[in-house]
Amino acid sequence: MYAIVSIAGQQFKVAKDQQIFVHRLQGDEGASIEFDQVLLAENEGSFKLGSDLKGAKVSAKIVSHVKGDKVIVFKKKRRKGYKKKNGHRQQFTKIEITGITL
Repeated sequence: MYAIVSIAGQQFKVAKDQQIFVHRLQGDEGASIEFDQVLLAENEGSFKLGSDLKGAKVSAKIVSHVKGDKVIVFKKKRRKGYKKKNGHRQQFTKIEITGITL
């Protein structure tokens, strides 16, 4: 059984006991959260989508808050003496899917 759910503006294919990284969510580590924007669900070969998913929810538990790998942003204009180096580390939340209810 799996579901496609919208979490923080992105779509993820999730299954029970799966751990995924999503954009930073509010909440403490160990807190339970629910997502109600289920777009598609598959259960033993039968698919449900659209109005068949009224009341469907995906429940998860926040495992930890982490930072992603550093991304270097380097800008340069040749022959002008312009160089700009900047770095960025995205904030992520690691969640574990605890259940899918249809």
